[in-house]
Amino acid sequence: METILFLFGEGKDLNTLQMGCRAAVSFFVALLLIRMAGQRTFGKGSAFDNVVIIMLGAILSRAVVGVSPVLPVVTACLIITLIHRLLAWLSMYSEWIGAIVKGKAYCLYKNGRRQKGNMKKQLISPKDMLESVRLQTGKDSLDEVDAIHLERNGQISVITKKTQ
Repeated sequence: METILFLFGEGKDLNTLQMGCRAAVSFFVALLLIRMAGQRTFGKGSAFDNVVIIMLGAILSRAVVGVSPVLPVVTACLIITLIHRLLAWLSMYSEWIGAIVKGKAYCLYKNGRRQKGNMKKQLISPKDMLESVRLQTGKDSLDEVDAIHLERNGQISVITKKTQ
């Protein structure tokens, strides 16, 4: 017990070694929790996934600086990770839950027409759409574009017309 207290300290008055040990433990706890949350947490970049990352970082930092005890911090992070997994799993089977948790995609351009209502609702300008067209197709025009969508993760996807 004395060794643990020496390495990890107690309360807010921590020395460099103690904060370093707490940071190392927090790193491995975060790594374990993110592995539990699944690869989608970093792969998708949706608000749903980013909330988990931000919350884990904020809560784990409390243990590093000694504001909160380590065990309650790890417990809180575990609960957040399990909630994330549960909501991700439920959203696979329920479109309603998926729409609440992950949002929904919006069509911004189809059949040669801008979908101005969706563009306005999502604050996407014609320049934003053209930027995505240039980045994804290398073209500076909508002539070869069949559709443009704002995906649930916030990225704009461009579908080009089929060439025959």
